[in-house]
Amino acid sequence: MKEALSKTKSFLQSDSFKKYAKRFGYFILGLIAVLLLAYGGLSIYFNRNKAEIIAKVNTKINENINGKFHIRDFHYKFLTGFPNFTLALNDVEIKDNQWQSHKHTLLRAKEIEARLNILSLLQHEINIHKILINDADIYIYKAENGYSNVNIFKPKKKKTQTGKEKPETTIDEVNLNDVHVIIDNHLGHKLFDFDVASLESKVNYGDDNWQTNLYLKTKINSLAFNTVHGSFAKEKVLEGNFDISYAEANQKIDIKTKGLKIGSDVFDIIAYFNIGKNNSLFGINIGTDILWRNASNLLSANISSKLNQFDIKKPIKVNCDIKGDLNVEGDPKIVVQAVIRDNEVSIPDGLFTNCSFKGIFTNTFKPEKESSDPNSAIILTNFKAEYESIPLKIAQAVINNLEKPIATGVVNSDFDISKLNGMMNEKMLHFESGHAKANLKFQFDIVDLYINKPKFTGDVDITDATFDYIPKKIHAEKTAVQLSFTQEALYIKKIAYKHKKNIIRIDGKIDNFLNLYYDAPEKMVVNWNIYCPNIDVKQFIGVLENSPKQKVAEKKPVKKNVNFTNQLRSVIEKCAAVINLKADKITYGSLTATNTLATIQMLDSKILLKNGTLQTSGGSITFSGSVQPSGNQYVFTSNAQVNRVDIASFLRSFNNFGIKSFSPKNIRGRLSSNANVAGLMSSKGDLIVNSMKGKLDFNVNQGALLNFEPIMKVGKFAFPFRDVENITFSDLSGSLNLRGEQVDVNKLTISSSVLNFDVVGIYSFGRGTNLALTIPLRNSKNDAKLATKEERKAVRERGIVLHLIAYDNEGKMKVKWGKKDKG
Repeated sequence: MKEALSKTKSFLQSDSFKKYAKRFGYFILGLIAVLLLAYGGLSIYFNRNKAEIIAKVNTKINENINGKFHIRDFHYKFLTGFPNFTLALNDVEIKDNQWQSHKHTLLRAKEIEARLNILSLLQHEINIHKILINDADIYIYKAENGYSNVNIFKPKKKKTQTGKEKPETTIDEVNLNDVHVIIDNHLGHKLFDFDVASLESKVNYGDDNWQTNLYLKTKINSLAFNTVHGSFAKEKVLEGNFDISYAEANQKIDIKTKGLKIGSDVFDIIAYFNIGKNNSLFGINIGTDILWRNASNLLSANISSKLNQFDIKKPIKVNCDIKGDLNVEGDPKIVVQAVIRDNEVSIPDGLFTNCSFKGIFTNTFKPEKESSDPNSAIILTNFKAEYESIPLKIAQAVINNLEKPIATGVVNSDFDISKLNGMMNEKMLHFESGHAKANLKFQFDIVDLYINKPKFTGDVDITDATFDYIPKKIHAEKTAVQLSFTQEALYIKKIAYKHKKNIIRIDGKIDNFLNLYYDAPEKMVVNWNIYCPNIDVKQFIGVLENSPKQKVAEKKPVKKNVNFTNQLRSVIEKCAAVINLKADKITYGSLTATNTLATIQMLDSKILLKNGTLQTSGGSITFSGSVQPSGNQYVFTSNAQVNRVDIASFLRSFNNFGIKSFSPKNIRGRLSSNANVAGLMSSKGDLIVNSMKGKLDFNVNQGALLNFEPIMKVGKFAFPFRDVENITFSDLSGSLNLRGEQVDVNKLTISSSVLNFDVVGIYSFGRGTNLALTIPLRNSKNDAKLATKEERKAVRERGIVLHLIAYDNEGKMKVKWGKKDKG
């Protein structure tokens, strides 16, 4: 290596090398001198022939335009563009003949460089090799009537070419720097506006065709295919290389670019533009991997304003196809296809995770209609995702008409219902366990991009659900539900429900469910058929309790996607329910009833009972009535007919109605009665006896009064030798008015084995009892043997008759002589 360097150094220092280097230097200096002389000669030639050259340039340009071409000044640029002759034109303007009417100058440039072929120039011909336009404005205008200022260019006359002759006046290269380009198409309502920082193009010609590889860097001020809706890629910088070709035969420009940068994203684009008089169709196909928001912000405002309400976390593969007519008013046809895999999709109503699907946007959903927002649609296929942890599958969904969007599709889901807790109002429902399957066809409006009033048809199956309905403090276990949604009704095929020791099986339907659910829940009627093998009424009293009212909080901005459970709660509270009840066994405190049938209507926390029948205490009861919350208590009304129930058992069931003067053990017999009463029950479902008001008529057959203290006291006082501890009755009947704590005894007739007596007056559950007793002293022991009621009545008051008053004396029952109203 050192030896080679040494030899090289010796050679460079040798006399022979210095000799040749000196000769080469002279050659270079000579060549420069020749060039200087040549360009000097060209300069002299230009100055001497300036008028002729400019005249030829003007002639050449004016031969090809219908308008005015104006140059303020021009000069020759020494050595620029060698070996071509460079002519610089300053303050250039080109106007068409109709400029006065539209005021749009086709070209206004500070400087245009035209590089002319020297050999052609020496032969007195103008052959422009390259055009450089610097600091210029280009405004291409098309009026509503189809006229364009580019009509300034005359059509080229066809010439028969011989041999390999090159077409006349070809421009091989075009460069633009700092050029503002506007294409303003009033006929098609299109506006393209670009700030071109740099454009470099070398053109290759073949017959009437040409092709070029073009480099472009420009800012997009407007790429509006419909000025009403705004621009695509607004304020974005575009930079890249384009392969462009033009075919004269069909007057079509084809464009291809790979790796084109628009903003921070890279695109592959294939496009064509027909520029013939009768054919102005165009097509643009764009492919990229891009973030959702970046893609949305490249679209026109009418589309991006909607799409920006959504977001997709990771980049997606997108292909956009745009087709239209540059001379036709309205939007071009746009089809955007995207593939999403394992992504997160945000919508105004929530977040989809683990999301995969293919999406298509088109603004020509129905081909026979024009491209527009009303004819736009978003189509989703093979959609799989989790929404609030709930898995969803949608084979196909369509969001149609982006002016008034309507979404339709079929959704399938299979999940543990505890996952619903994330969607539920925490003060309404809480699920502990269970499983759900759903297959539902859905339709809903989209208002301001939020889901509004979704409607479903299809089936929902829920098994082994354990949950709490918090407003009513209901805890349900092992609940099964089968629902079928149709256009006509919601069919409740099966609800198997367990609450504490109660088991309930339900089926039914809700007519016109889809229409009433959102718009008129107060008109909704739920028709239930309920079968209960065993039910405890007191455990369900809490269902009627009014839900606590929400405190009025300071107004805050309302979130548009209101939790759907608020609507569900409103429907539950407002709708009416008609229940056909059948129960094998019902318990109410100590009362046990069997074979119960009733029609129950539930409306706004009120229960109405109709056509009720049950068997209890060895007899039967028919009844109707109502129960409604009132504060911490319940108001009830009852119209009941009791038929031959065991009176002792019946009284025990109702806690003896609060009567303390005797107990069920003091009486026996079969009770029949008609009662029309109203009163109050406690929050636990117990009767508040002193609250009852109404009328009660009764009679007891085969009755007996055992060890009843008030009668025993009267008997010992009046009939010391009769058996007043065991009294049997041939007649025990009465008519009472209940008015709270006191009872008006309008009639109480007792025909017994000891004596007969009648009672009228006031009986009090507290203080104030005042009863008048009419007691014939004759022994009535044998009256029961008389054949007819008339015979018994005829002998009833024979002999001595006592008149006594049973009254309250400081809480103790006292008896004295007297008649009613005479004290």
